[in-house]
Amino acid sequence: MNHDRSLARTAGILYLVTFATSIPALALETPLLEHGVHPEFAIWGALLEIMLAFACVGTAVALLPITRRYSEPLAVGFVVSRTLEASLILVGVLCVMTLTSLRTAGVDAMSTLHGWTFLLGPGVMPAVNALLLGTVVLRARLVPAVIPIVGLIGAPILLASSLGTLFGAWTQTSAVAGLAALPVALWELSLGLWLTFTGVRTNGMPAPAAVPLPQRVS
Repeated sequence: MNHDRSLARTAGILYLVTFATSIPALALETPLLEHGVHPEFAIWGALLEIMLAFACVGTAVALLPITRRYSEPLAVGFVVSRTLEASLILVGVLCVMTLTSLRTAGVDAMSTLHGWTFLLGPGVMPAVNALLLGTVVLRARLVPAVIPIVGLIGAPILLASSLGTLFGAWTQTSAVAGLAALPVALWELSLGLWLTFTGVRTNGMPAPAAVPLPQRVS
């Protein structure tokens, strides 16, 4: 129980780190990405995004020993999807670091590449994460049901918004895209706060009993 509590607190803190890094990173990188100015700010944004990528993977790794008791495919799938999200974030970091060297030449091309990685990483993958982790957390009743339900409702909304961006219906920074991202953001923030300060429920669905291995007859 104490081990689960420690794992849950670690995951919760890492979830909060993703918020503390992603929002200022975008603000620091936007002047360079949109106007080709202030590369010195973008460098700090890139460093924050590196922290964000590691925190993303950390949330899944910390929860894996708990969530795999209830659904190993979903638990492992969440680790994979989080790792893929972190990889896309790091591709965006490479774009930003390249832009700081190019300054003006090639800004449009690299900004476009960063935009696509931003759409696939922070745009699409959090929806996949919510579907995987939200399902196992809800089934196991590890946290109050309303928390994963918000994520499961928000996931298809975010995916639809990303699809709209892909086909040019609106931009990633539009009001429509911002509103569509709110439910998943609320799910991740509330999950992070709950895990940090409360942990996982111990009176939820019991973990599946371990299947004994056949004994070797000598």
